[in-house]
Amino acid sequence: MRIAVLRETADAERRVAATPETVRKLIALGATVAVETGAGTGANIADAAFTDAGATVADRAATIADADLILAVQGPDAADLPGLKSGAMLAAILSPFGRRDAVDGYASAGITAMAMELMPRITRAQSMDILSSQSNLSGYKAVIDAAEAYGRAFPMMMTAAGTISAARVFVMGVGVAGLQAIATARRLGALVSATDVRAATKEQIESLGAKAIFVENVAGIAGEGSGGYATEMSDEYKAAQAALVSSHIAKQDIVITTALIPGRPAPRLVSDAQIASMRAGSVIVDLAVEAGGNVEGAVAGAAPVIHGVKVIGHRNMPSRLAADASALYARNLYNFIAAFWDKDAGGLKLADDDEIVKGVTLTRGGALVHERLAAA
Repeated sequence: MRIAVLRETADAERRVAATPETVRKLIALGATVAVETGAGTGANIADAAFTDAGATVADRAATIADADLILAVQGPDAADLPGLKSGAMLAAILSPFGRRDAVDGYASAGITAMAMELMPRITRAQSMDILSSQSNLSGYKAVIDAAEAYGRAFPMMMTAAGTISAARVFVMGVGVAGLQAIATARRLGALVSATDVRAATKEQIESLGAKAIFVENVAGIAGEGSGGYATEMSDEYKAAQAALVSSHIAKQDIVITTALIPGRPAPRLVSDAQIASMRAGSVIVDLAVEAGGNVEGAVAGAAPVIHGVKVIGHRNMPSRLAADASALYARNLYNFIAAFWDKDAGGLKLADDDEIVKGVTLTRGGALVHERLAAA
């Protein structure tokens, strides 16, 4: 089986879908690996490192030629895969709900397209879960970026000249990114609080030493969707949450928002009025800005100052830690490949009825096969 690793072409995308470590492991399975020239540059991986690991390094056309499986971070359109044979597979972040034309293009080209971000949240898929690995880094980086922009110390400091109060950090949305943000802010010495629509996260918040801020005795507080994701809440809950947040957010120095709903725009968590209630010099980091944003006025790729508060909306947060993000992403892909590797056949054997395969596969045999997309 020939596996091709592409160089990313999207703006600000510095990650790569394989590392020398995973190239060696793929070759050990029995695959041959080709890497596009310059694929690892953004993650500080030289072409020579891939060559030393056993891969061939060439231009895109030569890399794609005869490839059975394409690995990428952000999936290219079918038109950007010249010469790819029909029946080849593509494993990448494909954003199918926002790129339906690209998905149709994969089907027309006969590509078996697999969206790795749709990996089911089940036990045996944990090592393949790219959302968890990348979100973990995003939560960490959000706190580091906030600390840099804040311009004040995070921990309490007692000096002969007086005491510096600890920064107050409020994390909204306690998934993987939110939990890492809590842990990172705590390590830096901040006073941390957090909230989520899922009642089950209260214990997780408190286990990290943060204060849980929750709406009580209002219908709809469970907030638990399939696979552990949050869902839309009742109007009664939204009103109660807005009132609670408004009273709490005015006292905070740093707010980090992480709330996402798969396949839908990000929910609005922070209003313009709530921003105005914060002290000048405070900082908000919106990790959902590329999905429409949790914060009113947040701009993807910018950091406007609104009512004296800096609202940071970095695009592609994991790419800001490209070396580590690439290492984790590449291991996720390798774990997926290894789990379905047929040694006798020397390649992937993907059972149509397997829960993981069904969860990630968008197109196969020239047709759209993913149930959620077909129903959209």
